[in-house]
Amino acid sequence: MFEAIVTRLSDPSARGLAEAVSRAIGEGAIEAGAKLPPVRTVATELRLSPSTVNAAWQLLRRAGTIRTDGRRGTVVATPRGGGPGRYRAALRRTSGFGLDLSTGVPDPALLPPIPALHGLSPTPTSYLDEPVLPSLAALLRERWPYPAERLAVFDGAMDAIDQVATALLRLGDLAVVENPCFPPLLDLLEVLGVPVAGVGTDAAGMLPEQLAAALTRRPAAVFLQPRALNPTGASWSPSRAAALAAVLAEHPEVYVVEDDSAGDLAFGEACSVGYYLPRQVVHVRSFSKSHGPDLRLAAVSGPATVLDPILERRLLGQGWTSRLLQRLLFSLLTDPASVAAVRAARDEYARRRRLISDGLRSAGVDLPDGEGINIWLPVADEQAALLSLASAGIGAAAGTAFTVGSGTPHLRVTVGLVTADHAEVATHLARAAHTLAPAIPR
Repeated sequence: MFEAIVTRLSDPSARGLAEAVSRAIGEGAIEAGAKLPPVRTVATELRLSPSTVNAAWQLLRRAGTIRTDGRRGTVVATPRGGGPGRYRAALRRTSGFGLDLSTGVPDPALLPPIPALHGLSPTPTSYLDEPVLPSLAALLRERWPYPAERLAVFDGAMDAIDQVATALLRLGDLAVVENPCFPPLLDLLEVLGVPVAGVGTDAAGMLPEQLAAALTRRPAAVFLQPRALNPTGASWSPSRAAALAAVLAEHPEVYVVEDDSAGDLAFGEACSVGYYLPRQVVHVRSFSKSHGPDLRLAAVSGPATVLDPILERRLLGQGWTSRLLQRLLFSLLTDPASVAAVRAARDEYARRRRLISDGLRSAGVDLPDGEGINIWLPVADEQAALLSLASAGIGAAAGTAFTVGSGTPHLRVTVGLVTADHAEVATHLARAAHTLAPAIPR
């Protein structure tokens, strides 16, 4: 182990030692799960001060590269990406960040105030009432991007996607996803035994010509994010939605599952392939980022042939999503103050994103246009970038968990949480983007 570190150690500082260890881990010279020697032993072997080694270890912990494992002491963390739990690995909770931009969650200060529950109208008391509140259903249909044959409410977007994917896919089926995409979807598909094919994206979302190529492999389903793609921020234009629909129309046996997680935080009108292909599309709209993660509510539309069996099976479990919460959502969607608060949040997130993007461009890091609370930051070296940000007290999510297969390294950074000092944060992000792991001495 010491030889692996020494051959990569070109700078005898805490930062240099952390980069050398990170490089050794990334290249496989030190294996995941390996126990690291005590700080004093490392200091003696490397002829460094214990304080230098301890500071390096702190940087590696904050970057998620090493962790404390009870009686085993300090060990190398399991690599990010690949397999169930890849998202948990990317967002492994660490301490010491003054600014944690790894989470992908909205700013609590920008969520609309939740009205008192006792102020809502009485809810039905029968198990036999309609599972979707009629007033909410009517409002959603008015705002839906296409006429929905069936409309349902689930306990959040991933609950809906889980139940839809479980109903549509079988072991060994192929699914097409955006690359990069939302890691919990990759985790879910792996648990179902469904291999994935990643299709590239640009500032307007999935690339139609690459989708056409992927469809020749006869997938069972395609998963898409129409607005503010997590992690890149890409949103469809009407022409992109039409182009994707034209490709998918050639494969009527393939279902399309759309996850509109940005919802009311997106500027453009909602687009859906369902406008063109309603019998192939399940459209999911979440209200977590716009109105509060703890609402756990998502509206879903789809053909009766898909949703009816899912809803019937659901009667054997939770039956329906709380009508009290549905009334709360209806109130939030119709109350003028709540509507204004969500619009103000949308504008503020756009401002924060623009300030960070402008700062990065000034430093030579160009980002494609996008919206939402995240940016997809290209970096020279993922681990080196994480360490650079950790040394500045900033957390970010490793891009490996968001990608299918290999690709250029990135970090997902939730810039929607940057409330001040945007130029300074952009400077740290740009420095991290340009940071390379130290060359191995010859």
